Amino acid sequence: MKGRNMTRWRDPAKDPRQAPKSNLITSEGASRLRAILDHLSRVKRPEISAKVGEAAAQGDRSENADYTYNKKELNRVIARISYLTTRLDELQIVDRLPADTSKVFFGAYVSLEDEKGEQVHLRIVGHDEIDTKKRWISIDAPMAKALLGKQVGEEAKVLTPNGYTFYTITVIDYTG
Repeated sequence: MKGRNMTRWRDPAKDPRQAPKSNLITSEGASRLRAILDHLSRVKRPEISAKVGEAAAQGDRSENADYTYNKKELNRVIARISYLTTRLDELQIVDRLPADTSKVFFGAYVSLEDEKGEQVHLRIVGHDEIDTKKRWISIDAPMAKALLGKQVGEEAKVLTPNGYTFYTITVIDYTG
């Protein structure tokens, strides 16, 4: 059977995409998701529904590109609203500092130094808050797993595509 939806078979036991994701999120991340949900529900959905209604009123829907496009867009917005509603119910908001702020835990801003002396600054956040521009990584990422529970001065061993890389923790901060 051939087609564009065919993918290669992966062993579920070895597929990293099958690993359960943590349901943690910072309070800022949760409020950001709520704001997106609110915007989609109150602004975007009614706006697109009105466009669909206008396009449908023009007559033949089978050849109406406006109707087709806006209907697909409306379905996409409805699916996103449904996903966000479900996801927000599943998430556990972490809104307090850990008992021991000298160690790396969820929400920490961490500065690292690699073997070459280059500085890396990142933050450990939930899966829904990942931002590569800000260097916010998921708590489920291999780098974050290697850092969890470590203190300033300790070394973390991270498996990269080029082999193992060693990082020394230089700063741990929870205020940002």
